[in-house]
Amino acid sequence: MTDFNPDDVHLSSGHFIDGQFVSASGQAMGIKRPSDGQHYAEIHEADARTVDDAVTVAEARRISSGWSGCSPRERGAALSRWADLIEKDSEYLAQLEAVGSTRPVTDARNIEVPFTAAALRFYAECADKYSGDVFPTQHSSLGMLVPEPYGVIGAITPWNFPLSMASWKCGPALAAGNAVVLKPSELTPFSTARLAELAVQAGIPSGVLNVIQGSGKVTGNALVTHPLVRKVSFTGSTATGAAIMSQAALHGTKPVTLELGGKSPQLVFDDAGDADEIAERLFLGFTVNAGQACVSGTRLIIQKGIAERVTEKLIARCQKPVPGMTWHASTRYCPLIDARQGEKVATIIAQSVAQGARVLVGGKRYDNTKEGWFWQPTLLENVGPDNVALHEEIFGPVLTIQTFTDEEEALALAQHAVFGLCAGVHTVNMPRAMRLMRALDSGTVWVNRYRRTWDFIIPTGGFQGSGFGKDLGRQAFEACQRYKSVLIDF
Repeated sequence: MTDFNPDDVHLSSGHFIDGQFVSASGQAMGIKRPSDGQHYAEIHEADARTVDDAVTVAEARRISSGWSGCSPRERGAALSRWADLIEKDSEYLAQLEAVGSTRPVTDARNIEVPFTAAALRFYAECADKYSGDVFPTQHSSLGMLVPEPYGVIGAITPWNFPLSMASWKCGPALAAGNAVVLKPSELTPFSTARLAELAVQAGIPSGVLNVIQGSGKVTGNALVTHPLVRKVSFTGSTATGAAIMSQAALHGTKPVTLELGGKSPQLVFDDAGDADEIAERLFLGFTVNAGQACVSGTRLIIQKGIAERVTEKLIARCQKPVPGMTWHASTRYCPLIDARQGEKVATIIAQSVAQGARVLVGGKRYDNTKEGWFWQPTLLENVGPDNVALHEEIFGPVLTIQTFTDEEEALALAQHAVFGLCAGVHTVNMPRAMRLMRALDSGTVWVNRYRRTWDFIIPTGGFQGSGFGKDLGRQAFEACQRYKSVLIDF
């Protein structure tokens, strides 16, 4: 992968509805590049009429094309072809992702694009592998549970990983025979629209996957409340997830899948192993995508015997990243998405310090990065139980440090009043790891690691204010179907 000029990247215009890009007359929205803060594109917000067009088309094409009623294996084959085209288009997709999002082009090319294709292939395989059930009833009758698609699923994805998040929503929904109307973030609209264009080229019928652009307040709300949208899948903030759940209940009592915010702890015990390896694992856990990931491990809870040694190595590691434009092939450390997010990070750190926290390293924006919001990896110690940095999801590269003496204290520090998305446990004592795995109120627990793999069979999703329902795994596929009970008397 080489550097590219962001001004040379072709950007689609309009919404992608019924297999083609269509212009819209809604409110114009300017978009800035995260790396340098420069205005580089404009989209027009889909109003209620445009959303209605997209949803109506999706429902009509789902039926007329036979997508819902065709052989599941045919749907799987189409998704596989879609994955092939995504891989062939990897250079262009990586540039679209890099120019408008926080993902460096090398990471987009080597991680985001192949991850997206692999996720779609997983759901292509699910299409004809999971079905209903036959129940033991009396000999003169037959009881069955028959799965069928919901119809149109409304999907709303965030700006931090546009391509992969789209595959999480579209893969299971389409494999199960639904149509999808997808609203990407208004901050990162273009790579997702290209995915939809490739879907049609792969043989997924026009109109079965539509992409609409706009804000959550206008476009997202119109999508969630549309009467033909039978289910909603959303990834984003806890506050927005709660609003979506409320709107879905008021407009059709439709089911929702919500993958929301996190404030995830990493529990490190004295026996966790090599301090250098642990420090690197912890560092990546809170700095990948500059901390802009809901699963970021932003609360270090470390046993006193190893705390000083690991903290010293973390401080040294935090001083190494070199920020760079996302269109440079050498860039590994990326910017925050925009000034609003940067100001949020700065404000919470300032509030935390005012409450008694001490900045060990970082704590400010990098110098000489033009208008991009590149934030230094930041460590905060002396954070009391009421400190804002422990409770608020910062969504930036900020790690709080707390120490403990025993397992009971570690668990007490780890539990959070609101969030329960992920947790990490670092110890070679497997009985301890299993006890904590059971006790932690988290939808995902990683032991001696802190990151996902490409094992798409493992679902992800949170507890409490971190949402409910699952993305990935067969659970996401099954959640895109409704189940009809049937009893037949002979």
